[in-house]
Amino acid sequence: MKTSEKLPDFNNLQDLGIRNVASVHWNLTPEELTKITLSKNMGVLASSGALAIKTGKFTGRSPKDRFIVEDNLTKDIVWWGDINIPFKTDKFNSLYEKAMKYLENKDIYVRDVYACSVEKFRLKIRVINEYPWSNHFVSNMFHDLKDEEIKSFIPQWHIINIPGFKADPELDGTRKENFSIIDFTKKMILIGGTGYTGEIKKGIFSVLNFILPHNHNTLSMHCSANIGKSGDTAVFFGLSGTGKTTLSADPNRFLIGDDEHGWSDNTVFNFEGGCYAKCIDLTKEKEPEIWEAIKKGAILENIAFKDGSKDVDFTNGSITENTRVSYPLDYIKNTAKGYQGENIKNIFLLTADAFGVLPPISKLDKGQAMFHFISGYTAKVAGTEEGVNEPLVTFSACFGAPFLPLHPTKYAEMLGDKIDASSVNVWLVNTGWTKGPYGVGERMKLSHTRAMIMAALNNELENVEYEQHSIFGLKMPTYCPNVPSKTLNPKLTWENKDDYDAKAQFLAKKFNENFKKYEEFANKEIMNAMPKLIAEMQS
Repeated sequence: MKTSEKLPDFNNLQDLGIRNVASVHWNLTPEELTKITLSKNMGVLASSGALAIKTGKFTGRSPKDRFIVEDNLTKDIVWWGDINIPFKTDKFNSLYEKAMKYLENKDIYVRDVYACSVEKFRLKIRVINEYPWSNHFVSNMFHDLKDEEIKSFIPQWHIINIPGFKADPELDGTRKENFSIIDFTKKMILIGGTGYTGEIKKGIFSVLNFILPHNHNTLSMHCSANIGKSGDTAVFFGLSGTGKTTLSADPNRFLIGDDEHGWSDNTVFNFEGGCYAKCIDLTKEKEPEIWEAIKKGAILENIAFKDGSKDVDFTNGSITENTRVSYPLDYIKNTAKGYQGENIKNIFLLTADAFGVLPPISKLDKGQAMFHFISGYTAKVAGTEEGVNEPLVTFSACFGAPFLPLHPTKYAEMLGDKIDASSVNVWLVNTGWTKGPYGVGERMKLSHTRAMIMAALNNELENVEYEQHSIFGLKMPTYCPNVPSKTLNPKLTWENKDDYDAKAQFLAKKFNENFKKYEEFANKEIMNAMPKLIAEMQS
């Protein structure tokens, strides 16, 4: 067994059942990993210096192939169902043995990292990758160790990432050949059959979503966060495509992180050491911070180049619309010290409402905040399938249901406690459509959304008049600096007001139907925040 120097720990690998591999590369630098990736023809350099790779068959996560081992630790705690699919211990053990056999005579890449920027919650992770660029991704997305930390490093969790290893569903208990399985007792994540790097990142996020609320009474959040020059912290919840990364990367504020955070006492802290941004239709003008981060050391996933060049064509979604770039957090110029912040003043719940119904910004009371947090609404624009013209209503509890091992109400209750214990303002921000639904109206101008968020951050919406949405009950400001007043009330932007009412009624029904599965856990304050259908108001 050959090894790169960098303090190998063969005893640990032997204990894991990793034996007879061709070579082990320990804690290589991104430059070294890039060189190996290029030498193996597994990637190319873009003109910006970033490494461009293809993740293979899978260009996104596969939620139906994510499992949690059901055992004495998890059986009575985990929120079992379509999201947290149980996996038998004996099946995991046999699949794991086959995976270790697969690694024989192969090169492997080992990296020691940690998650959580606050030392009290630090999770020490050892990652074993089959591919060098996967190991590079781990370096970008987690916190790398200093040399003196490596010497005394003892991992608490292991991730074994083997894209080339495919399961046999009939024998192994998986749904298909690809899988991502979390074993909380063994403290291990086993990933196979998929090269999509997001499975690594979201695997640890799922682990922290179990450990922090259950063991440390700390709220884990699928959100971005930043901090102002006066020390005020803002949190941005939102599903993919709602602007979470874009809106938190503000040149006038310090970035804490773009995706995954914890909230303990009065401190918001980042889980990660990097950013994983969507880059479809990326432009320097709209998202300069992300644009400038795409350089040497960054990894571009599943992008296409302009003809005859190595210049990225960010408009090209021929491989996938889910083109991505990963880069270390310090590639963003304005990052918060220690990737943490105190004095949480504003929470933004972001939604891309493709129906053009929800206001561009509205202020929420506690009941509304918890209702919309549990709902986790956005709308996905319909694809190119013939006959499909309507956008798709999407609800994801707590804006991150695929990553929640515990019941959503656990996280919602913790958020409610945080709201009670602080003077935080909660805002619902629609970054989606105005002047009509998708196909009729237009996408909300980013400049207007930025202006509304800046006004909220600067307390410029504190003393303005508000009007109440007739169906959703949301408080809509009648004035916001640098935003046309007509834009603030969505109904006023529609030519046909009856069409607006009909579409609002449609969306309200969808909200209420979705919330039925949570009603038994909801208190009166949350129930009062449910939309009031026109028939209910007339009765």
